[in-house]
Amino acid sequence: MTPLAARTRSLPSDAAPDLLAFAGEDGWVFERDGVGLAMRGVAARVAVRDVGACLASIAVDDEVGLPGTGAISATALPFDPDAATVADAVIPAVVLGRTADGTSWVTTIGAREVDVDAGEVLVDHRSAARAPDAFTLTPTVSHADWCEIIAKAVARIADGAFSKVVLAREVVVEASSDIVVSQVLARLQVLYPSCTVFSADGFVGASPELLVSRYGDTVTSHPLAGTIAHSGDADADRRASERLLASAKDREEHGLVVSFVADVLRPFCDSLDVPDAPSIVAMRNVAHLGTLVRGRLRDDPAPSALSLALALHPTPAVAGTPTHDAVAYLKSVEGFDRGRYAGAVGWVDGRGDGAFVVGIRCAEIAGRLARLFAGVGVVEGSDPDDELAETQLKLQALLAAVVRP
Repeated sequence: MTPLAARTRSLPSDAAPDLLAFAGEDGWVFERDGVGLAMRGVAARVAVRDVGACLASIAVDDEVGLPGTGAISATALPFDPDAATVADAVIPAVVLGRTADGTSWVTTIGAREVDVDAGEVLVDHRSAARAPDAFTLTPTVSHADWCEIIAKAVARIADGAFSKVVLAREVVVEASSDIVVSQVLARLQVLYPSCTVFSADGFVGASPELLVSRYGDTVTSHPLAGTIAHSGDADADRRASERLLASAKDREEHGLVVSFVADVLRPFCDSLDVPDAPSIVAMRNVAHLGTLVRGRLRDDPAPSALSLALALHPTPAVAGTPTHDAVAYLKSVEGFDRGRYAGAVGWVDGRGDGAFVVGIRCAEIAGRLARLFAGVGVVEGSDPDDELAETQLKLQALLAAVVRP
């Protein structure tokens, strides 16, 4: 591969980039509350296993020196852990970044140094195309058949096959014309400002769940498991949240995920803080149990954000426990290929800093078609009708952004 060079320059304080606008229809973006990264073009594609070596080989001229500057790579790992190890990653040609304090920058990466000014990068790449106005929705598996799958899984759990398995549903949306990705992202940004809005080669979503971030020697994960509906009525939602915190079934499901995350991260850390009890993470139409796990990494050397994501993926929140047995089971009964759904999507820079979210509340968009997904954690005592209702709640996130009659 031709040697690459990366050049990062600050943008003027009044240039505040619109990350979604820069990503447009075919760029990559990771954005939350206006903070994050947006990428366009491809300087190189490399295997995930070669990302570290590739980033290390890039000559860097970086006047900003923050996480996400200099050499950088982005990827959307598939759910299948075997496929994740041989997935591809992108070295983008141009990257825009913005921090919470308003610091912003542009990075160019290529076989030769390119000087790009603010006027060239602060361009709106969103399509002006008219959105489709008619849609058909088709579940891959009928409600009755899916409830039967849940009931059989509960029986397998009772027999001791596994402690938990996460089963998902797929709904295919066909539109009257091509779905406009930039419009879907803009709606997700408005509907779910507390989530990370992402777009990666047609894989889009608003993820509420941080798989892992690494900034310097600090590692953070925020696993979610256990869900209840929210109505928008403050008193009713408070009571619902109290029921969720008191639910033995949901606390067990959540505890399996937190224990897994802590067990994976602990060998990398000098210290790891794992709260004794979860807290409520409220979204627009649901609330989850969440536990913020944070540690200080050993420097021998410290693993990159990508290495940590590969070590954690897939967690019991999207697969089950024991993981290998749960993955094999759900692949045999779900009735569709998950692809990148419930995988890990994010970025890593040449220092090893980066962030990966879990690829949920998401859709695969290709022309007029969108594949939407939602999963539920099944444990002993799970009720099939309740689990079906939970998938319907979770599907609303993307349906509200994609289906606009």
